[in-house]
Amino acid sequence: MQDYDLVRLNFSPGGLFVLNICLGLIMYGVSLELTIADFTNLRKQPKAAIVGLFSQLVLLPAITVGLLYILKPHPGLALGMILVAACPGGNMSNFISLLAKGNVPLSISLTATTTVLAWFFTPFNFFFWGKLYSPAADRLKEISLNPVDVFLSIFLILVLPLILGALTNRFLPKVASSLKKPMRIGSTVLLGIFILIAFVGNWKSFVEFGPILFWLVLLHNGSALTVGYFASWIAGLAHKERKTISLETGLQNSGLGLILIFTFFQGIGSMALIAAWWGVWHLISGLLLAAIWGREKTS
Repeated sequence: MQDYDLVRLNFSPGGLFVLNICLGLIMYGVSLELTIADFTNLRKQPKAAIVGLFSQLVLLPAITVGLLYILKPHPGLALGMILVAACPGGNMSNFISLLAKGNVPLSISLTATTTVLAWFFTPFNFFFWGKLYSPAADRLKEISLNPVDVFLSIFLILVLPLILGALTNRFLPKVASSLKKPMRIGSTVLLGIFILIAFVGNWKSFVEFGPILFWLVLLHNGSALTVGYFASWIAGLAHKERKTISLETGLQNSGLGLILIFTFFQGIGSMALIAAWWGVWHLISGLLLAAIWGREKTS
């Protein structure tokens, strides 16, 4: 078995700082369009809200552990998969839900809610579910980590920018309106350039471990999209809501996962490779689904 943990991605402290800034700016830019209604909207769709949150916060990490027992990957790769499953929904899910003719208000509300809840659920789910897979549990014992530090980091990276953006929109609507477009475009372009540079700088690692990464992430992401859709189907939700919950469950904020890996896990190569490739693949799979669902005459 190859020792994936010996892999160290070319990622400097300066690069980590830039990634933190990118993610914070993206969350702030996204939240400039949020209103209080986006957080309370879930009360209007209680069944869809419960299913969406349950699918992402419980079913996804649970199905991940089940998949690990079937595939039996390297413990470091397993931890990477569990960490990605513990992350909140990615903001691109809102845009892709729009393309797929899903329920966009539901998508926005679920993303905003899981992001706020991430300060607790991301570290909790990572440690809780990680201990249920024996090889990963053994690796967790080797990791010295203060959960409070993780809580604080997630709050500063995700929750604080989200709250600040929503407050700007509420009390300074003209400022928010003028910032929306440049913040959205600027932060996305900056993140895209950063990912491209990081990908090129670590090309050899991705080529060397590409096959195993491809199949693990393909199966993991496919399972996430599937469990979200069928959980909604079992609950009797309409096709429009099924599509949205599927995308919310399958498109995770892997950028947060990378930040946590390089901040708290000494950049363990196996974990970082999973999070990095997930960040690329979930956009491909999401857009492919949107291309199929978007052609439907009724949704």
